[in-house]
Order: sequence, then C-alpha cells, then structure tokens
Amino acid sequence: MSARNSKANKAAARERMRAERERQAKKDKARRQIIVALATVGVLIAAGGIGYAVMQANKPTAWEAAKDAKVVKPKNTEGENGTTVVIGKPAAKKTLEIYEDSRCPICATFEQAVGETVKKDVDAGKYKLKYIGATFIDNADSGEGSKNALSALGAALDVSPEAFTEYKAALYSAKFHPEESEDKFAKDAYLLEVANSVGALKNNAEFKKNVENGTFDPWALKMSQTFDDSGVTGTPTLRMDGKKVTAEGSENAPMTVEQFNAAVDKALKG
Repeated sequence: MSARNSKANKAAARERMRAERERQAKKDKARRQIIVALATVGVLIAAGGIGYAVMQANKPTAWEAAKDAKVVKPKNTEGENGTTVVIGKPAAKKTLEIYEDSRCPICATFEQAVGETVKKDVDAGKYKLKYIGATFIDNADSGEGSKNALSALGAALDVSPEAFTEYKAALYSAKFHPEESEDKFAKDAYLLEVANSVGALKNNAEFKKNVENGTFDPWALKMSQTFDDSGVTGTPTLRMDGKKVTAEGSENAPMTVEQFNAAVDKALKG
C-alpha cells in the first residue's frame, strides 16, 4: 500500500468518526430535550392535578349546596317550605303526629309492628297523621342516608299521599331497612330499588328524576329543621294535642298493636 493511499484511508476514517460523533451528539441533544419536555409536562400535570384536587376539596358537597338552594315544595304539602305533611280525611278531628328518622332501627320496628294499624285508622278517619322527618342519625355518623331517604319521600309525596305512605312502609320493611351502621339509603340506586316495590313509583320517570336530581334535597333539610325545632329528642315519638302518646307505664312509643290501640284511644278521649 502506498503512503498516499494510507493517508487517504486515514483521512476517510477520521471523517467517518467525526460524522458519527456529530450524529451521536445530535441524538444526545434530542434525548435531553425530550427528557426536559417530559419533565416540564409532568410538573404541569402534577400542578394541575394538585390544583384540581384543591378545587374539588373546596367545592361544596351536594348537601352543603342544598342548604342555600331554592326549596321546591312537594305536592300535597302545606305551610312555609311545604314542611307540613298531613295525611288523612279532612273530617277527622284529631291529628296524630309521628316523628321518625328513616335510618332509625326502632322506627323500623315500630312501623313493621304498628304501621298497618296506623294506616287502617287513618283510612277510617279515626285521626289524621302528621309526619315530621328527622336526619339526626346522619349527623351522628356523617352519613347521608337519612337526608337522602327524606328527599325521596318528598318525591313520593309529590306523586300522591298514598305513594308516600306505601314508600315509607317499604323503607322501614324487614326486606329493605338496613342496619343503622349501613348507610344504604345514601345511594339513589337503592332508594329506587325500594321504590320498585310500590306500584305508583315503579318505573315512574318523574319520581326517578326527582330522586336522582335531588329535587327535594332543600325541602328535606327544611323538614329536618322542623324536627330540630320541635323539641323532640328521639324517634319514634308520637304526639296528639301536644302530648306524647306512650305505652302504658312507659315514656316510650307503643311498640305493639295492643299498646298502640290503648294509648291512642286514651289520647283521643283526652
């Protein structure tokens, strides 16, 4: 090999190496730019996520928003904000007030034992029934089921007094009433499942819309305030003419048909 060829080959090799170094440098630069760009995007996403989380944390819950929302009164109600719910024949001279929390297990026991007797009395015109709904169990465990069920009862009342009465009975029934520790009434889907056992509410599109949209959430809060202002401290509580209706020899509501009939008959005479 001549010296000339040897020099040419070396020069060509050096040129190839230089070109390769330039290509590698360009690749390295591009890689660094991609890494920086991805890191910047990651920071922006993280910042956005934090901002979104903060925004969501500061966003009022549906029930907090309902406190300031306009009250929609269910049909078949009276009084300011529609919190007077009286069911029965207008000619009935006496009114039995019943104070209940939808999640209350003792209320469920009362309704399962005595509810049908109350319905028969009201249908017969023996007395009217005034319902006052409470939500204190929610307050005790930061739940939502008492409020949600009360709102759904408003939606049933908007359909008819009969739908309200049947739906209330279904909510308290042995089949559907949950343990107090289970906040199942907080789920609209479960309330609608219970409603499917009531003829007037089954597949009722308007009722379903009102439950899912929380149409009567503000009303439920006003009704709950009515309970709080009543001075009643526990459920179930019965009153007639401002006096508690209790089982004989007790300060508690009558829990059997016999106790109930005796207590109510005495109150009707009083």
